[in-house]
Amino acid sequence: MAAHYDEDDLISRADAIWAAAAISFLGGWLLLAWPWLSGQVTIPWDAKAHFQPQAQFLAGSLARGDSPFWNPYAFSGYPQVADPQSLIFSPPFLLLALFTRAPSLWAVDATVLVAIAAGGLALIAWFKDRGWHPGGALLCALAFAFGAAMSWRLQHTGQVLSLVYLAIVLFLLDRALRQSNWRYGLGAGVVAAFMVLGRDQVGLLGTYLLIGYVVWYWLDGDGEDRIRRSLLPLLAGGVAGVLLIALPLMMTLLVAEASNRPQISFEGAGAGSLHPALLLTWLIPDLFGASGHMRDYWGPPSFAWKDTGLFVAQNMGVIYLGAIPALLVFWGLCAGRLFAREIRFFTGALAVAVIYALGWYTPVFAAFHAFLPGVDLFRRPADAVFIIGFLGAILAGYAAHRAWEHDATDLVGQRGWLICAGVAVAVLITGAVLSWSFDRLELAARPLITSALLMAGAGGVIFLSRWLQPIRPVISAGLLAAFTVGDLATTNGPNTSNALPTAHYDVLSPNTENETVATLHRLVAEGLSKTRRDRVELVGLGFHWPNASLTHELENTLGYNPVRLAIYEQATGAGDSSGLPDQRRFSEIMPSYNSTMADLLGLRFVASGVEIEQIDPKLKVGDLNLVARTKDAFIYENPSALPRVLYATESYRDNFDKWPEIARSGLSLGFHLSGLKFERSVLLHDEKQSGRIWPTYPPGLPGPARSARIESYANTEVVIVADGPGGYVVLNDVWHPWWVAQVDGQPAKVERANYLFRAVAVPPGRHTVRFKFAPISGALQAFWARAFSQDEPK
Repeated sequence: MAAHYDEDDLISRADAIWAAAAISFLGGWLLLAWPWLSGQVTIPWDAKAHFQPQAQFLAGSLARGDSPFWNPYAFSGYPQVADPQSLIFSPPFLLLALFTRAPSLWAVDATVLVAIAAGGLALIAWFKDRGWHPGGALLCALAFAFGAAMSWRLQHTGQVLSLVYLAIVLFLLDRALRQSNWRYGLGAGVVAAFMVLGRDQVGLLGTYLLIGYVVWYWLDGDGEDRIRRSLLPLLAGGVAGVLLIALPLMMTLLVAEASNRPQISFEGAGAGSLHPALLLTWLIPDLFGASGHMRDYWGPPSFAWKDTGLFVAQNMGVIYLGAIPALLVFWGLCAGRLFAREIRFFTGALAVAVIYALGWYTPVFAAFHAFLPGVDLFRRPADAVFIIGFLGAILAGYAAHRAWEHDATDLVGQRGWLICAGVAVAVLITGAVLSWSFDRLELAARPLITSALLMAGAGGVIFLSRWLQPIRPVISAGLLAAFTVGDLATTNGPNTSNALPTAHYDVLSPNTENETVATLHRLVAEGLSKTRRDRVELVGLGFHWPNASLTHELENTLGYNPVRLAIYEQATGAGDSSGLPDQRRFSEIMPSYNSTMADLLGLRFVASGVEIEQIDPKLKVGDLNLVARTKDAFIYENPSALPRVLYATESYRDNFDKWPEIARSGLSLGFHLSGLKFERSVLLHDEKQSGRIWPTYPPGLPGPARSARIESYANTEVVIVADGPGGYVVLNDVWHPWWVAQVDGQPAKVERANYLFRAVAVPPGRHTVRFKFAPISGALQAFWARAFSQDEPK
């Protein structure tokens, strides 16, 4: 009986140690996350310019009982359900949306940081399952949460969440495989589905990593028995995952085909490669000045390091996990510990991730791009820095485990430590020589000295910790953790890449008092009627402005998103962003703000950071009227903007598919929209026609009496009451094949009108026309048409 209690005591003591590791991690997490949690700073750049408004749109839509599947507030309307960065399928942000109608900057930041903490706890639980040292688990979790891209690329909310999901899936999947437990398999499949539904490159690479892990598990031991025992949990996870991802993934792929970037060429992807010189940041994080201003940054690519052909942000290449984790990984490799059977998969995976991230600097990426499904959908192999950080954290934690548990004798004299020290010195010398060759030694001196001191301190702490391990194991692990927290706070803490003053993003606050936003709301409200819903354009106001229209529910003709509908880009010239004045490009169909397409869009107000003639030199006096001047913007009115809904009694037909070809040939498209009075006329798509077809009767002057009035307008449903002699109800909202319609409750065809918009035929009399966005049935219909070679809606 006594032995039984002794065993229970040992179990309780072990559980207490692991609980202490988890609590210590949360303490370190709180210290490192405090600058953001305190509200002193906020996660900047894409986290605010793109993801913050997405979260606010999601929450606002759900709060008013509306569907978030179609977004009318950017690019004049977009199938949000298919957008890889919409956050619709992100559990943390769905929960946030259920608790608040308008998430604040702090709420969104806190959601991301809490998710990161969950990923760190999952890794601690995984280390416990593997029987590795709790101190190693603590080190791994800290390096995961605030190392490499998780700190320097914190702005990329979607990719951060994908890495969090990867950590959780690894824990659940490993339990499912080793315990042959279908419940853990089901959980792994569900979380993996959310990782895939992030539809970013980190999720893709994480999926391949997990597949490789399963194959390695099968081959590493009694393969036949392992395969047999793993079938049920893998089947449970696979079925759950497929059920969750099938429709959203199908919708994304279908919309991608109709977007401005259906796939990325090898050259386009290669421009997003990680330059080999950036690998020096494994030990010298700020060698190139990534934490500072662009003018001071001298790494590849930059004003100093030119002609690389690369197009990546300056914070992309920082892969620093902390001095202790970095040295432990070096030691584990030099001493052979990271080639042990139980860890070698992750060592090999790290090598593959580095090769992938280097992109066109190795011949291997060409094969990845050509033969690995999904790779050609993404533009930056350097996104693999997230996976590098994840695997590096695991290897660092395992190396700490080996140093403590299995290498108790003569650590100082081991050859591995000597080689590790030599490598560290070589990296410092290389960084110094490189900075000298670019005449940047003065700028690089501080990060070089800081890194040298951190490495020396880390080496001392490692050996002191190892000496204390047999007699004071808690203090031993605490020393490594405390040093790492201080290190990461110093090197990976708030900087221009991951933290800016909260006040800088005031315009994205739901309760902002910004004068430009207030003025636009007033002007739009004054013009709102049963026929008018005026659109606005935000241009040249700053990087974080384009998607502010989602925050404040202003229907914007532009926005910030790398993916847009191809027909919209062709019609309007809309680019990825409109934060800078020179990012506003026009098109052959919309060559100016003074154009038929601008009028059809109902673009009535343009808020510009500069005088409008600097953006559109074709404008003449009186084309647009200056109606307001605020601290941020010149606000102009387009008096020719048309109502949102029109009743056309005259119809014409043309093959819109020919228009891009005509534009590329250099011919003007003005003829195709000229001469039409859109208050009474509509030009409809007909792929059988090669030119404009005139009606058999001459255009009337005002035309017969008719009306079309908006009875209700929501994200995914618009109801219009029309009364007239018969013709077409034209809704100047962006056409997409997943929009369907009914006339008096009976299905009606939604035709593509005036190149970009929607129209439905109505007979004489009074009728109710209901437009409804139906992405599920639309995607299934498109898939069915592909599978059986039927025509899809055009």
